[in-house]
Amino acid sequence: MAVQTVPARIRWAVELIDVQPSDQILEIGCGPGAAAEVICAKLEKGRLFAIDRSESGVDRTKRRNAKYVESGRLTVRQIDLATLRVPVKRIDKVFAFNVNLFWVRKCADEVALLHERVVPGGTVSLFYDATRPEGVPHVAEKASTALAEGGFRVSLVENKVPPVLGIIGRR
Repeated sequence: MAVQTVPARIRWAVELIDVQPSDQILEIGCGPGAAAEVICAKLEKGRLFAIDRSESGVDRTKRRNAKYVESGRLTVRQIDLATLRVPVKRIDKVFAFNVNLFWVRKCADEVALLHERVVPGGTVSLFYDATRPEGVPHVAEKASTALAEGGFRVSLVENKVPPVLGIIGRR
């Protein structure tokens, strides 16, 4: 299999969430598995539970990260967040990159599920590829409001190169 690169925007976002070796992490919208690759490389006792609504996203993540699936460090499922029943009782961190659920429609039920499962002091980190800066204010406002209304303390982080907006909710 050809070596796949990890985009700089994904590397920056994963560095920002500060993965610890024993973290229990949920990734929403794993897509091609680039973030899963970087996250799993930092885990030792921890685990990543990655979900995607797309069968092809799940397949690509599993193929790209076969060694982590085999080791038990990564579990990947085809499901959407609304119907998710997380297999762990505590989640330290939630990671999502360009998952439009949080800014295109009401997502109170999904945010409530996250608030229920994220440990006190844990984070929900939503990232947006800000190469289209005109979309940043809308995404920031909608996602921040959704997290705040769900009981999270929200802060925004922006990176210029690569251009990424981070909406961080702390429980």
